[in-house]
Amino acid sequence: MAKKEFTAQENSVLKQMWLRSHMTFINFSMTKMEANCFTMTLMPALKTIYEADSPEMKDALQRSQSFFNTHAVPLAFIAGLTYAMEKDHAEGKVDTTTIENIKAALMGPTAGMFDSLFFNCLRVIAAGIAIGLNRQGNFLGSVIFILLYGVTQSIAKYLLLTAGYSLGTTFIDQVFNSGLIQVLTKCAGVLGLMMVGAMTAQMVGVPIALTINTGAGEVVIADVINSIFPGLLGVILLFVMVNLIKKGWRPTQLIGMIFIFALVGALIGLF
Repeated sequence: MAKKEFTAQENSVLKQMWLRSHMTFINFSMTKMEANCFTMTLMPALKTIYEADSPEMKDALQRSQSFFNTHAVPLAFIAGLTYAMEKDHAEGKVDTTTIENIKAALMGPTAGMFDSLFFNCLRVIAAGIAIGLNRQGNFLGSVIFILLYGVTQSIAKYLLLTAGYSLGTTFIDQVFNSGLIQVLTKCAGVLGLMMVGAMTAQMVGVPIALTINTGAGEVVIADVINSIFPGLLGVILLFVMVNLIKKGWRPTQLIGMIFIFALVGALIGLF
C-alpha cells in the first residue's frame, strides 16, 4: 500500500480524529475498555467512507466497538491505520478480518512500548523535575510537568495518527518483520526501570532516629545503614509496597497504612 497524500477533506478528518483521541477513557468499561473512544475517534473518518445508516456503516461501527485497549498515544496511530484500512475495505482491497486482526495484534505491543516510554519513563522524569521545583516553591514545576508529560503526548498523538493513515498496512509489515517493536519495547522498559530506581533513591526516605549508646558515644543506625547501602531502607519500602499491590492492596490503603505507621513511629521515637 503506497503512502497517501492528504486532501483538504482528509486533513479535516484527521484533525477531528486527533481532537477526539484525547478522550481515551470516555465511557470506559471493563468489558470493552477503550472501545467507545476508539469508535468516537474513528467516526469522522467513517462518515466520509460510508453512507449514514447503510449496512456498511453499521458493520464498521460494530467492528470499532470490539474490545480495544492500549496506551492513549498509540490509540491515535491505530485509529489512523484503521481509517486507511476502512477506505481500502470500501474499495474491496482489504477484508474485515484483516482490519480486526491488525487492531488486535497492535494493542499489546503498542501498549507495552508506550507504557514504558511515557508512563514509566517520561512521566517519572517530568515528575522528578516538577517535584524538585515545587518543593522550592516554584510554580513552574507544575507547568513543566504539563508541558513534558501532557503536551508531548498530544503532539505524539497527531504525528502517529497521520503516520498511521499515510503509511497504511505497509507499516505493519516493515516494523514486525524488522523486529523494531520488540527492540524499542525492551529499551524503553530498561530506561523506565532506571528512572524509577533513580526516583526511589531521591524521593523515598525512611528517617529512622534510632541510636545505640556504646558508652564511648552514640551510633546512629541510619548512618550505619546508609554507609553500607545508601537508600537501602527506601528500596525495601518500595518493594514492600509493590508486593502488597500484587497481593491486591489498593494505593489508598497503602497511603493510610504508611500514615499510621509513621505517626505511631514518631510517637515512640522510631522516626
